[in-house]
Amino acid sequence: MTKPTESQDFIQPSLNGPSAKLEASLSLAIHEHRLLPGTKLGEDELCDIYSVSRTVVRTALQSLSHSQLVDLKRNRGAFVAQPTIREAREVFEARSLLEPRTAYSAAERMTDEALALLEAHIAAEHEALEAGKPGKALRLSGQFHVDISRIADQSTIAGFIERLVARSSLIIAIYWKRQSALCEKHAHHALVDAFRRRDGSDAEALMKSHLLDILTALDLRDISDPPSKLRDVLKP
Repeated sequence: MTKPTESQDFIQPSLNGPSAKLEASLSLAIHEHRLLPGTKLGEDELCDIYSVSRTVVRTALQSLSHSQLVDLKRNRGAFVAQPTIREAREVFEARSLLEPRTAYSAAERMTDEALALLEAHIAAEHEALEAGKPGKALRLSGQFHVDISRIADQSTIAGFIERLVARSSLIIAIYWKRQSALCEKHAHHALVDAFRRRDGSDAEALMKSHLLDILTALDLRDISDPPSKLRDVLKP
Protein backbone atom coordinates (compact mmCIF):
# COMPACT_ATOMS: atom_id res chain seq x y z
CA MET A 1 0.00 0.00 0.00
CA THR A 2 1.12 3.56 -0.62
CA LYS A 3 0.55 6.94 0.90
CA PRO A 4 -2.38 9.03 -0.40
CA THR A 5 -1.60 11.21 -3.40
CA GLU A 6 -3.21 14.15 -5.22
CA SER A 7 -4.46 11.88 -7.99
CA GLN A 8 -6.05 9.12 -5.91
CA ASP A 9 -9.78 8.77 -6.49
CA PHE A 10 -12.54 6.59 -5.10
CA ILE A 11 -13.27 4.92 -8.43
CA GLN A 12 -10.37 4.49 -10.81
CA PRO A 13 -10.94 5.55 -14.45
CA SER A 14 -11.89 2.57 -16.59
CA LEU A 15 -10.52 3.99 -19.84
CA ASN A 16 -7.19 4.62 -21.51
CA GLY A 17 -5.76 7.74 -23.15
CA PRO A 18 -7.36 11.22 -23.31
CA SER A 19 -10.77 10.02 -22.14
CA ALA A 20 -9.22 8.52 -18.99
CA LYS A 21 -7.42 11.78 -18.23
CA LEU A 22 -10.59 13.81 -18.70
CA GLU A 23 -12.60 11.34 -16.61
CA ALA A 24 -10.02 11.51 -13.81
CA SER A 25 -9.95 15.33 -13.91
CA LEU A 26 -13.73 15.67 -13.75
CA SER A 27 -14.02 12.98 -11.07
CA LEU A 28 -11.47 14.78 -8.91
CA ALA A 29 -13.24 18.12 -9.37
CA ILE A 30 -16.54 16.52 -8.34
CA HIS A 31 -15.08 14.78 -5.28
CA GLU A 32 -13.33 17.97 -4.16
CA HIS A 33 -16.57 19.96 -4.58
CA ARG A 34 -15.17 22.29 -7.21
CA LEU A 35 -17.93 20.98 -9.49
CA LEU A 36 -21.12 20.97 -7.44
CA PRO A 37 -24.15 18.71 -7.96
CA GLY A 38 -26.40 20.01 -10.68
CA THR A 39 -23.60 21.67 -12.67
CA LYS A 40 -24.12 21.32 -16.42
CA LEU A 41 -21.17 19.70 -18.18
CA GLY A 42 -21.46 21.19 -21.65
CA GLU A 43 -19.68 19.17 -24.31
CA ASP A 44 -18.52 22.20 -26.32
CA GLU A 45 -17.17 23.91 -23.22
CA LEU A 46 -15.30 20.80 -22.08
CA CYS A 47 -13.84 20.37 -25.57
CA ASP A 48 -12.58 23.95 -25.43
CA ILE A 49 -11.23 23.77 -21.86
CA TYR A 50 -9.34 20.50 -22.36
CA SER A 51 -8.54 20.82 -26.08
CA VAL A 52 -10.03 17.41 -26.85
CA SER A 53 -12.57 16.07 -29.34
CA ARG A 54 -16.27 15.64 -28.71
CA THR A 55 -15.78 11.87 -28.89
CA VAL A 56 -13.30 12.03 -25.99
CA VAL A 57 -15.72 14.15 -23.93
CA ARG A 58 -18.68 11.86 -24.59
CA THR A 59 -16.69 8.74 -23.71
CA ALA A 60 -15.53 10.26 -20.42
CA LEU A 61 -19.04 11.47 -19.51
CA GLN A 62 -20.51 8.05 -20.32
CA SER A 63 -17.99 6.39 -18.01
CA LEU A 64 -18.73 8.89 -15.23
CA SER A 65 -22.44 8.16 -15.62
CA HIS A 66 -21.74 4.47 -15.02
CA SER A 67 -20.11 5.36 -11.69
CA GLN A 68 -23.15 7.58 -10.89
CA LEU A 69 -21.14 10.78 -10.70
CA VAL A 70 -22.83 12.24 -13.79
CA ASP A 71 -26.45 12.15 -14.97
CA LEU A 72 -27.02 12.03 -18.75
CA LYS A 73 -30.39 13.60 -19.55
CA ARG A 74 -31.96 13.10 -22.97
CA ASN A 75 -32.02 16.31 -25.05
CA ARG A 76 -30.54 18.25 -22.13
CA GLY A 77 -26.97 17.00 -21.78
CA ALA A 78 -24.75 15.93 -18.89
CA PHE A 79 -24.97 17.19 -15.32
CA VAL A 80 -23.08 16.44 -12.12
CA ALA A 81 -25.35 14.01 -10.28
CA GLN A 82 -27.66 15.51 -7.65
CA PRO A 83 -28.84 12.94 -5.07
CA THR A 84 -32.24 13.51 -3.47
CA ILE A 85 -32.94 13.72 0.27
CA ARG A 86 -34.41 10.21 0.14
CA GLU A 87 -31.29 8.87 -1.54
CA ALA A 88 -29.09 10.65 0.98
CA ARG A 89 -30.77 8.79 3.81
CA GLU A 90 -30.62 5.49 1.92
CA VAL A 91 -26.90 5.88 1.16
CA PHE A 92 -25.99 6.47 4.80
CA GLU A 93 -28.29 3.66 5.91
CA ALA A 94 -26.44 1.33 3.54
CA ARG A 95 -23.08 2.56 4.80
CA SER A 96 -24.17 2.03 8.41
CA LEU A 97 -25.00 -1.58 7.55
CA LEU A 98 -21.75 -2.33 5.72
CA GLU A 99 -18.92 -0.25 7.17
CA PRO A 100 -19.06 -1.07 10.91
CA ARG A 101 -18.65 -4.79 10.25
CA THR A 102 -16.01 -4.04 7.64
CA ALA A 103 -14.12 -2.02 10.25
CA TYR A 104 -14.27 -5.07 12.53
CA SER A 105 -12.75 -7.24 9.78
CA ALA A 106 -10.12 -4.60 9.00
CA ALA A 107 -9.00 -4.57 12.63
CA GLU A 108 -8.51 -8.34 12.51
CA ARG A 109 -6.43 -8.08 9.32
CA MET A 110 -4.54 -4.90 10.20
CA THR A 111 -0.84 -4.76 9.37
CA ASP A 112 1.78 -2.14 10.18
CA GLU A 113 1.84 -1.12 6.52
CA ALA A 114 -1.94 -0.67 6.39
CA LEU A 115 -1.87 1.28 9.65
CA ALA A 116 0.77 3.62 8.22
CA LEU A 117 -1.43 4.25 5.17
CA LEU A 118 -4.41 5.24 7.32
CA GLU A 119 -2.23 7.51 9.47
CA ALA A 120 -0.93 9.18 6.30
CA HIS A 121 -4.51 9.81 5.20
CA ILE A 122 -5.29 11.56 8.48
CA ALA A 123 -2.18 13.73 8.22
CA ALA A 124 -3.00 14.70 4.64
CA GLU A 125 -6.62 15.42 5.58
CA HIS A 126 -5.60 17.80 8.39
CA GLU A 127 -3.04 19.46 6.11
CA ALA A 128 -5.76 20.12 3.54
CA LEU A 129 -8.06 21.62 6.16
CA GLU A 130 -5.29 23.87 7.48
CA ALA A 131 -4.59 25.00 3.91
CA GLY A 132 -8.24 25.99 3.48
CA LYS A 133 -9.06 23.16 1.06
CA PRO A 134 -12.14 21.46 2.55
CA GLY A 135 -13.00 19.75 -0.73
CA LYS A 136 -9.63 18.02 -0.85
CA ALA A 137 -10.00 17.07 2.81
CA LEU A 138 -13.38 15.52 2.03
CA ARG A 139 -11.91 13.44 -0.79
CA LEU A 140 -9.13 12.19 1.49
CA SER A 141 -11.67 11.43 4.20
CA GLY A 142 -13.67 9.34 1.77
CA GLN A 143 -10.57 7.51 0.60
CA PHE A 144 -9.82 6.69 4.25
CA HIS A 145 -13.12 4.80 4.42
CA VAL A 146 -12.49 3.06 1.10
CA ASP A 147 -9.05 1.91 2.23
CA ILE A 148 -10.51 0.42 5.41
CA SER A 149 -12.78 -1.71 3.23
CA ARG A 150 -9.81 -2.81 1.16
CA ILE A 151 -7.79 -3.68 4.26
CA ALA A 152 -10.71 -5.86 5.36
CA ASP A 153 -9.98 -7.91 2.21
CA GLN A 154 -13.63 -8.20 1.17
CA SER A 155 -13.52 -7.22 -2.48
CA THR A 156 -17.24 -7.42 -3.23
CA ILE A 157 -18.21 -5.32 -0.21
CA ALA A 158 -15.33 -2.92 -0.91
CA GLY A 159 -16.81 -2.26 -4.37
CA PHE A 160 -20.17 -1.35 -2.83
CA ILE A 161 -18.51 0.92 -0.27
CA GLU A 162 -16.48 2.72 -2.95
CA ARG A 163 -19.66 3.70 -4.75
CA LEU A 164 -21.49 4.62 -1.57
CA VAL A 165 -18.61 6.84 -0.47
CA ALA A 166 -18.51 8.49 -3.89
CA ARG A 167 -22.25 9.14 -3.66
CA SER A 168 -21.75 10.50 -0.13
CA SER A 169 -19.39 13.13 -1.52
CA LEU A 170 -22.18 14.48 -3.71
CA ILE A 171 -24.64 14.31 -0.83
CA ILE A 172 -22.33 16.28 1.46
CA ALA A 173 -21.78 18.88 -1.28
CA ILE A 174 -25.52 19.54 -1.36
CA TYR A 175 -26.59 19.12 2.23
CA TRP A 176 -23.68 19.76 4.61
CA LYS A 177 -24.37 22.36 7.29
CA ARG A 178 -21.04 22.41 9.11
CA GLN A 179 -17.44 21.62 8.28
CA SER A 180 -17.47 18.64 10.62
CA ALA A 181 -19.46 16.84 7.93
CA LEU A 182 -16.03 16.17 6.47
CA CYS A 183 -15.44 13.93 9.46
CA GLU A 184 -15.63 14.74 13.14
CA LYS A 185 -12.24 15.98 14.31
CA HIS A 186 -11.15 12.96 16.31
CA ALA A 187 -13.23 10.22 14.67
CA HIS A 188 -10.53 8.95 12.36
CA HIS A 189 -7.89 9.14 15.11
CA ALA A 190 -10.11 7.01 17.36
CA LEU A 191 -10.60 4.47 14.59
CA VAL A 192 -6.88 4.23 13.92
CA ASP A 193 -6.25 3.74 17.64
CA ALA A 194 -8.71 0.81 17.64
CA PHE A 195 -6.99 -0.62 14.56
CA ARG A 196 -3.61 -0.25 16.26
CA ARG A 197 -4.94 -2.33 19.15
CA ARG A 198 -6.52 -4.79 16.68
CA ASP A 199 -9.76 -4.25 18.60
CA GLY A 200 -12.49 -5.20 16.16
CA SER A 201 -15.40 -4.61 18.52
CA ASP A 202 -14.26 -1.08 19.31
CA ALA A 203 -13.59 -0.31 15.63
CA GLU A 204 -17.09 -1.54 14.75
CA ALA A 205 -18.74 0.64 17.41
CA LEU A 206 -16.67 3.69 16.48
CA MET A 207 -17.49 3.38 12.80
CA LYS A 208 -21.20 3.10 13.54
CA SER A 209 -21.09 6.22 15.71
CA HIS A 210 -18.94 8.07 13.18
CA LEU A 211 -21.36 7.49 10.30
CA LEU A 212 -24.26 8.67 12.47
CA ASP A 213 -22.29 11.85 13.27
CA ILE A 214 -21.78 12.54 9.55
CA LEU A 215 -25.48 12.07 8.84
CA THR A 216 -26.52 14.43 11.65
CA ALA A 217 -24.08 17.02 10.27
CA LEU A 218 -26.17 17.26 7.10
CA ASP A 219 -29.10 19.62 6.61
CA LEU A 220 -31.45 17.55 4.49
CA ARG A 221 -33.44 20.57 3.40
CA ASP A 222 -31.11 23.13 1.80
CA ILE A 223 -29.74 22.63 -1.73
CA SER A 224 -26.61 24.38 -3.02
CA ASP A 225 -26.74 26.32 -6.27
CA PRO A 226 -24.20 25.04 -8.84
CA PRO A 227 -21.71 27.41 -10.49
CA SER A 228 -22.61 28.68 -13.95
CA LYS A 229 -19.26 28.45 -15.74
CA LEU A 230 -17.07 25.36 -15.96
CA ARG A 231 -13.98 27.42 -16.81
CA ASP A 232 -14.23 29.08 -13.40
CA VAL A 233 -13.49 25.80 -11.64
CA LEU A 234 -11.73 23.49 -14.13
CA LYS A 235 -8.00 23.98 -14.62
CA PRO A 236 -6.56 21.07 -16.58
